[in-house]
Amino acid sequence: QVQLVESGGGLVQPGGSLRLSCAASGRISGIFTMNAMGWYRQAPGKERELVARIFSSGSTNYADSVKGRFTISRDNAKNTVYLQMNSLKPEDTSVYYCNYHTSSTIDYWGKGTLVIVSS
Repeated sequence: QVQLVESGGGLVQPGGSLRLSCAASGRISGIFTMNAMGWYRQAPGKERELVARIFSSGSTNYADSVKGRFTISRDNAKNTVYLQMNSLKPEDTSVYYCNYHTSSTIDYWGKGTLVIVSS
């Protein structure tokens, strides 16, 4: 009932920046009202981990590993969340997944976008 379209991944050198976008569409009202949207990542052989998320209240939280380097924001009019990633490190290389968490505790996931940080 909720579709997520991610964009913005790619190859970047260490120290560089990328901005990821995730647009939500479909039934995003009622029980599908957004409680939080965020970004998770999963590297090969590792578990998926939270990177950053923003709640409907506007509050945010971040993984310790990205604090001070990544910023999550949203455009309510476009139902879109952004992840600005600065000072990227090789260890940030991963597939990044957008997550949409509803007020009725249903989770929707995007297909993922690959970020590679390498010289």
